[in-house]
Amino acid sequence: QVQLIESGGGLVQAGDSLRLSCVASGRTTSRYTMGWFRQAPGKEREFVATFAWTDDSTYYADSVQGRFTISRDTAKNTVYLQMNSLKPEDTAVYYCAGTRVVASRKQYEYDSWGQGTQVTVSS
Repeated sequence: QVQLIESGGGLVQAGDSLRLSCVASGRTTSRYTMGWFRQAPGKEREFVATFAWTDDSTYYADSVQGRFTISRDTAKNTVYLQMNSLKPEDTAVYYCAGTRVVASRKQYEYDSWGQGTQVTVSS
């Protein structure tokens, strides 16, 4: 079992930046990847970003491509989501999730989830 704990959310203005962190503990291995999803009020949870643990290539939703960057510190079992040029439409609860599936954008392929961290972007 893997436990995931997110942090770093908050209230910012449009154009600002935030960095989210997700620390994993428990049964993690080098073949275990964390990704980010988000859920805005009244909307379905959606994919944001993830890695392919095979070669560390990264994948992003079209809506965040070029503004968000996912990275990881393997020694710390931590994944980061650097969010720049934030927009009001980025307002959501952001979830870290873990999977052994390579480069998955599908929620059902993630078997561990954090509790979420709120990001609110004011205009």
